Amino acid sequence: QVQLVESGGGLVQTGGSLRLSCAASGIILSINDMGWYRQAPGKQREWVASISRGGVTAYADSVKGRFTISRDNAKNAGYLQMSSLRAEDTAVYYCTATTTDRRYWGQGTQVTVSS
Repeated sequence: QVQLVESGGGLVQTGGSLRLSCAASGIILSINDMGWYRQAPGKQREWVASISRGGVTAYADSVKGRFTISRDNAKNAGYLQMSSLRAEDTAVYYCTATTTDRRYWGQGTQVTVSS
């Protein structure tokens, strides 16, 4: 089992920045990829970014060049640095950790971007 706890969400103005953190606990050595998803009101949950255990990253087109995903395997943590935030980035952001068996989800953290 893997437990994930996100933090760092909040209210920010358009053009601002936020850094989300994800703390992992449990059978952490089994984690391969870590990632972030988001769900805006009335919309389906969408993938935002992911990072492999070795540090290979991938991003959705909507956040490429503005968001940076990273992880610290020694601290069992993942991060999402978000810059140049837009109103359409408003959503609940979820951290994920993928093992060979399944994907685990955190409880989510709210990010609200106001104009």
